[in-house]
Amino acid sequence: MSELLVDFITTLDGYASGEGWPGFWGLEGPEYLAWLGEQPKVTYLMGANTYRLMSGFAGGDVPAGQDEFRDEEKESVDELTQAPKVVFSSSLEEPLTWANCTLVRDDAVETVRAMKESEPGILSTIGSLSLSRSLLRAGLVDRFRVVMFPVITGATGAERIYDGYPDVALEMTGSRAFDGRTQMVEYRPRVLEHPPLGAPA
Repeated sequence: MSELLVDFITTLDGYASGEGWPGFWGLEGPEYLAWLGEQPKVTYLMGANTYRLMSGFAGGDVPAGQDEFRDEEKESVDELTQAPKVVFSSSLEEPLTWANCTLVRDDAVETVRAMKESEPGILSTIGSLSLSRSLLRAGLVDRFRVVMFPVITGATGAERIYDGYPDVALEMTGSRAFDGRTQMVEYRPRVLEHPPLGAPA
């Protein structure tokens, strides 16, 4: 059996990125980077949009507004390139150019359900907001982890993470602060049929 982790990096107000901001919002510190380096190896799950973005970075595309990658960003992309990745898409064509990627055209929820039952280790989403939402709705997510960086991007934020989510109860299983400014929280999620005060009579 595998464990499925949904793993988000966000602003305090729940955005996945922001126009004009570098990776990690420019606030990755030594404690956070060391923690990233200590994480166990995983198989990454992603959709077509995340694949196009990240494979572009792996191929040398630089984020808008930057002249070059910072060392921390380059190391992160290199590690992703080496990791096994499963890409769910009906629009991408084989062969995928990014190393260690497998293209799957079948239903993502059923494929991940089968992967969880038949493969050991950890499966982890990266970005891929709609994929993460679908896996959570299906009750397949074992751990839900959010690393919140200390910025609010009310004017420039892009990709609101939780839009379209069901109501979810979260049981905290861990937390940690990095570099005196970045907060990680980890939960066991439980999708709710209705909010506590919304039960049918």
